[in-house]
Amino acid sequence: MLSLSQIKAGKTIVIDGQPHSVLANEHSKMGRAGAVMRTKLKNLITGAVFDKTFQGADKVDEADVTKGKAQYLYAEGDLLHFMDMGNYEQFSLSKEALGDSLQFLLEGAELTIVRFEDLPINIEIPIKVSLRVIEAPPGIKGDTASGGDKLVTVETGAKITTPLFVKVGDILIINTQTGAYVGRE
Repeated sequence: MLSLSQIKAGKTIVIDGQPHSVLANEHSKMGRAGAVMRTKLKNLITGAVFDKTFQGADKVDEADVTKGKAQYLYAEGDLLHFMDMGNYEQFSLSKEALGDSLQFLLEGAELTIVRFEDLPINIEIPIKVSLRVIEAPPGIKGDTASGGDKLVTVETGAKITTPLFVKVGDILIINTQTGAYVGRE
């Protein structure tokens, strides 16, 4: 059991039987009132983010979350299929639960699997991925009225804003947390 002072950003706790990651926390005490902890939590199963306030005597359980290596195999309908690299078992997760990380997921990619009570609940893709440009408008010299950027499409279908010199066939390094162009390989 974690007390109020032990609920910190980065901890994983159980609320209503589901694991939640603490994204941010703020401890406050006002005069005679008891201490409170305001937190921003992310449900690791649904991906929902919400605020929750804990009172002075509240206690929560720490979640038994483990991580391992997995490989993305293929998509079928609303499900994505993966293989655990430790025991070679296959498992599926819904597209809805994975959210925005889908636009950077390429078949055969290695990623991190998040398990709660030995059941796969989510994945974590690398912070930076390398993807090939499949569609890019021509960059015209002197065309900087729009800021010197253009929108290109990479092999996963994601649209990325890049500098004018990027062309079809280039391999880009993309930050998956922001969806921003980082550089070329």
